[in-house]
Formats: sequence, C-alpha cells, structure tokens
Amino acid sequence: MRNDWAYVLFDKNPVTPGHCLIIPFRHVADYFATTEQERQAMLALADRAKQMLEKDYDPRGYNLGINVGEVAGQSVGHVHLHLIPRYPGDVQNPRGGVRGVIPARQNY
Repeated sequence: MRNDWAYVLFDKNPVTPGHCLIIPFRHVADYFATTEQERQAMLALADRAKQMLEKDYDPRGYNLGINVGEVAGQSVGHVHLHLIPRYPGDVQNPRGGVRGVIPARQNY
C-alpha cells in the first residue's frame, strides 16, 4: 500500500498480528521534521491500512504511535508510524493504552 509520499509494510517484529508501519519515502528521522504533506499522507495510509486490517485480522482496537528520539525509544533513524491492532486478552490490562510507555503512569 502506498501513495505519493509514504508506504505501508508489516512490521518485521510485530507486537500483535497485523502490526503495520507507515513510512514516508523521504529520509527523515524526526516526525516533527516531516512536511504537512507527509503527515497527511501517513494518516491517509493509516486509514487505508485499518480497512485492510478490519477485513483480514478483525481487531477490536488500535494503538497508533511514533517514537521520536532515543529517550522515547526510537531505535530506527527513519520516522515511521506504528499501527498496532489490538485484540481481547493480548495484554493482561490494556487500561491506559499508550501511557504504558511509562508503566508507573499507565493506570490512573
């Protein structure tokens, strides 16, 4: 799946079945250095990928995330948006969602 500014591929080390990455073609490490066109293209592809995931994987929810900087967990020097399908029972307690990046702040 692709458009003029970005493309989608399945994560090589998925955290759940169907875990996708949306990646701009232009090499840029920091999400905040992407152009408005790149950001819009990434979100448009996330919508299209979600439709495919709905049909092929039947998830019950999603997490979307971008790691920016080493202290935030960025380990690849090219920005990418994670689209992570979520399923009942895939974690013991999903409350807090992306807040789980700081485990002590996940449950509130």
